[in-house]
Amino acid sequence: MDLLEDLESLQFEYGIQEEDCSWLYLQGRSRGLVIKACAHATFFCKLLCNLRESLREKHTSRCLLTGLLADTPADDDDELKVGIIGGGHLGKQLAHALLQLVPIPAENLRISTRRPEALDEFQKLGIQCFYHNPYLVNWANLIFLCCLPSQLPTICLEIQACLEKGCIVYSFAAAIPIARLKLLLNHTNILRPQYQCVEDFVNIWGANKEITAALQDPATLQATCPYSSAGGIILNIKWLEGVFYAILNICTAKDMPHLQVLQHLNELFLSVHFEDCEKDGASCPKFQLGDFVNQVYTKNLSQKRPFPWFDLTAVQLKETPFSQQLSTSTALQDHLTLLYCDSFGISLTKKQQPVVSRGSPSQ
Repeated sequence: MDLLEDLESLQFEYGIQEEDCSWLYLQGRSRGLVIKACAHATFFCKLLCNLRESLREKHTSRCLLTGLLADTPADDDDELKVGIIGGGHLGKQLAHALLQLVPIPAENLRISTRRPEALDEFQKLGIQCFYHNPYLVNWANLIFLCCLPSQLPTICLEIQACLEKGCIVYSFAAAIPIARLKLLLNHTNILRPQYQCVEDFVNIWGANKEITAALQDPATLQATCPYSSAGGIILNIKWLEGVFYAILNICTAKDMPHLQVLQHLNELFLSVHFEDCEKDGASCPKFQLGDFVNQVYTKNLSQKRPFPWFDLTAVQLKETPFSQQLSTSTALQDHLTLLYCDSFGISLTKKQQPVVSRGSPSQ
């Protein structure tokens, strides 16, 4: 029992002058942004882990059929290796979320920060913590930038020569536009979630729970759904578009035929269904080639060809063939919302779905 939990003099609001109380909403907004940011990053990592597991299973099945399993070496790229640059508040919260909710093994997560000695709690868990950004980037295939915007130009200069084409850079530096990031890193495989805060909102984000605990609360988790506007923070849905194309790039790097990629996408994103879907399978969305590339490219793409390599920065800044599908197809939105909640262990019926923001804020 925490005897100090409800002690008024230890509360954040204690001692604040009455004329300053109007600014207290910023505390809730800040917490909401961190919760949403960690939730979406966790969901992305879950998708990558599920994709890699699916690819491994299919590879093993093919090897068993052909008798080549014993002669096939393990592919080190099959493991998701996550690097976090920045060990401040966001970096720590993200690391906890990835460890507990994905979950990512401690040996597959490393943190580079100017003060590694301050991350003793993570080092005790077996996570390597150091200050060497290029070394981290050489090792990882997914990098989270959790640093201050003022630090980003120097960090980008340090790591740009070490970035492999397929390494995904996921930036939380809201003040640095994605086009600027592309120039700083000389890299196109970048994801950058963008959040819009509304003026009038109800603070549903709580104050005392750890981020990992908050994301296991059904009400809070539903408020973080990509299409949800609950809590006054709206995710630009171009991020979700970037997630899809990032997964296409992973498959392209493996030279996977596009028909096989579409099969993986349908299994990865559309494997969780509502009850009425099971009765009427025709109502479920299915991904087609034309959802991701234009008609001219579709006509010239042979069955064994992979998808082209996509510039993720352009995907998040411009309209793509998939843009309208994501913003207008209610069936797809409902299935993605269901998948999102299910990935965190929360089951939904259609009546329980969170409030959905059908539009997306401008870039």
